[in-house]
Amino acid sequence: MHFLNRWRALWNPDMYHGWGQQRRYFEGWYFKLVSADEQAALAVIPGISMAENGEKHAFIQVMDGKACTATYHRFEADLFRPNPRKFALSLGSNFFSKEKITLDLPGLSGEICFENPTPWPKMLGAPGIMGWYSFVPFMECFHGVVSMQHKLIGQLNLSGETLDFTGGRGYSEKDWGRSFPRAYVWMQSNHFDSSDQASLLASVAHIPWLGSYFIGFISGFWLDGRLFRFATYTGAKQRLELSGDSVSLIFKNPKTELCILAKQAPGTALQSPISGEMTGKINESLQATIQAELLENGQRIFEGTARTAGLEVAGEVKILL
Repeated sequence: MHFLNRWRALWNPDMYHGWGQQRRYFEGWYFKLVSADEQAALAVIPGISMAENGEKHAFIQVMDGKACTATYHRFEADLFRPNPRKFALSLGSNFFSKEKITLDLPGLSGEICFENPTPWPKMLGAPGIMGWYSFVPFMECFHGVVSMQHKLIGQLNLSGETLDFTGGRGYSEKDWGRSFPRAYVWMQSNHFDSSDQASLLASVAHIPWLGSYFIGFISGFWLDGRLFRFATYTGAKQRLELSGDSVSLIFKNPKTELCILAKQAPGTALQSPISGEMTGKINESLQATIQAELLENGQRIFEGTARTAGLEVAGEVKILL
């Protein structure tokens, strides 16, 4: 039964992949919620942690991107109940899927529905954003995109205050495997000043590989119903520069080019996986800004600045340069 569940999940990255896993394993989903007026920005991260000694627990991590605070809610592992046939996860009285989340946590409760999710399109031999790397069994960390962009409907009660997210925008992704990369840069936003039909995800990371390593990258720019891909497996090229609080990234395909300049902003510490155990620390901001320019056949087809951007610059980032 575990084999069948794992096989089904292989072709559906948003589903749970950890069937039969007992140790040195983590899996987590990331839901970004931003209100229409951008005065509220939360990241809600449910997941499961399996340590090297076999100890397990489930969790829901919540980051308030405006207050720069984070809370970690721990659950017994047997309360983590994924659906084997689709992405639907119950964790105690909390629920997560690609259509909605329901929260019943100390200081945070309510329900947010997702309207018109934008999944990463499947291709032959590429079930998700990782392309053919999805089929490599020894990868340290796998990544999936549940929805590049969607509208939000609903309210949450945060410490007695009602936050109305109706009309706001959301984004959702996930990770699974053993550990987060030794070093990586990750950024995301769908709040560009020049278009409400644009969403950006970009990441560069240290990837262990057969006793050595390489610097891998994946990026997607969704614009007016089109997805522009830049990734190691597409043969694209990338250049990363870090200077002070600035992150400069350039991705190039034969016909397209994406230029990014991101600025770091105040953030907060989140717990992250090391050999399956949530003992690491990373700093994430939901107040970063990202300038982006997209060229096709040498012509600029998009230029804009994104607000309320997620940004992580984590680990020994000099090895990425």
